Amino acid sequence: METISTNNLKEDLSFPGDLLIDSNFLLLPKTAPVTKELMDALKEWEFDTVLCDGSIAVGMNGTASNSADDKEKENAHKMGASIKKVIETSKRGFGNSDQARMKMVQRVYDEYMHYIESVFTHYATHKTIDQEELSETVQELCVFIKENKSYMLRVNPTVKKDDKNFLVTHSMRTTVIAIAIALQLHMPLSKMIELGMTCIIHEIGMLRLPPQIYLTDRKLTPGERLQIYKHPLLGYSIVKELDFPLTIQLGVLEHHEDENGTGYPRRLSSEKISTAAKIIYVACSFEAITSARTYKEGRSPFEAILEILQNRDHKYDDAIIKALLYTVSLYPLGSYVYLSNKKPALVVDTNPDNPKCPIVQLLTEHEKDGSPKRIQTGENGIAIARILSNSEQEDLLKILSEQQENQKETAAAGANDTTKENDSDSQNINNENTQNEPLSSETESSAQAQNDSMNIETGMGNPFDSEKTGDAVTVDAEKKEAPAHNTEATVNSDGTEEIDISFFN
Repeated sequence: METISTNNLKEDLSFPGDLLIDSNFLLLPKTAPVTKELMDALKEWEFDTVLCDGSIAVGMNGTASNSADDKEKENAHKMGASIKKVIETSKRGFGNSDQARMKMVQRVYDEYMHYIESVFTHYATHKTIDQEELSETVQELCVFIKENKSYMLRVNPTVKKDDKNFLVTHSMRTTVIAIAIALQLHMPLSKMIELGMTCIIHEIGMLRLPPQIYLTDRKLTPGERLQIYKHPLLGYSIVKELDFPLTIQLGVLEHHEDENGTGYPRRLSSEKISTAAKIIYVACSFEAITSARTYKEGRSPFEAILEILQNRDHKYDDAIIKALLYTVSLYPLGSYVYLSNKKPALVVDTNPDNPKCPIVQLLTEHEKDGSPKRIQTGENGIAIARILSNSEQEDLLKILSEQQENQKETAAAGANDTTKENDSDSQNINNENTQNEPLSSETESSAQAQNDSMNIETGMGNPFDSEKTGDAVTVDAEKKEAPAHNTEATVNSDGTEEIDISFFN
């Protein structure tokens, strides 16, 4: 960190790092402009210096150097081209494996995250947004999501509760979900582009609020909460000043309006809310429920979809909820689940005919060519029994990782054995002489350990079985406790959960 004299602060001056009073108290996020109010407050508090979290370049007059400013502008200009390059590279091929394709999609996703950050940064420092580049970049994203929807929806970036960049992460995830909903609703491309542009900047009004309000981990005062409620109006003011199309202006303004007329800022009711705002509200809510914040833990996508399906007080549009359900399925993409045949799996794609029966990828079985085995739930009597908890998921991934390491070691040992040609004949003789001899206690123990490690494949003695031993987890659906949230779920005799979504039929 570098120390800056408050005498060097000037209105509209910005820095490449966060400004702080100390390691815990954030004054201003990076690239946000210094305001007169902040300077007056520091003077009133009698602070002589502040800290900058990052390297800075300060000229003789106390302002950030032009070279740093020009570099930031150049980087922002190049972001659209950078995304196009990554997408073009992805079209040349990503291999046949699911893992390779997922890795490619993650690279594109990360580039869009960087682009959104550049849009926010450029506005904070220059008060402009390149609408033409934004439109072209969103068009590329719409096409990419259409071609890779199931993979894009599986990307779930790890967000720390104290992440100061959560506005960027929230905007990106909301945009992906909203465009996927628009695809489900068969929106024309021109409307999807407008929707995507609106999503990316729907929270831009937050940049006009003191960061210590929306980044705090304490309970907000009534006055601070009123400030937060102003961000749609502030965002509307920004996009109107920048002469964005009216549809985008209304989407930014109305994305917190409830169907029942109790939302903000104008308390509009159903027929008066724009379609884009309705989609963004549902996508925004789904993302917010599943993300950790400084004041709350993130909840599972399954819990999020159930809460939105319940639609208490009729906050959301039913048609948009239905589109979300068929977009992410009742068991959202990327969720780890436990099947009725006692096998763990990963939800990898939706079922266009039945959101309760998505396509899953078995975690302990593969096809003959080595590719992951996928099955359609609901067929052959196989159904999803329940979602795995976070701790169960961590245990499962740890077990699978250990098995993969063991397989690699076994394969390496086998490769070494094949090079010992001089010992092959004697080895065969030894095998013939000892094939009927009983196993030694040491070998027997080793074999038992290997069987134990593979029990997860058969369901016998695995940590997700109904008999709990040690740190094992109970999964008997008939005996398990009801979830903390109030849902419409019931349990069938085969142990699967039945969710009432009949009102969509």
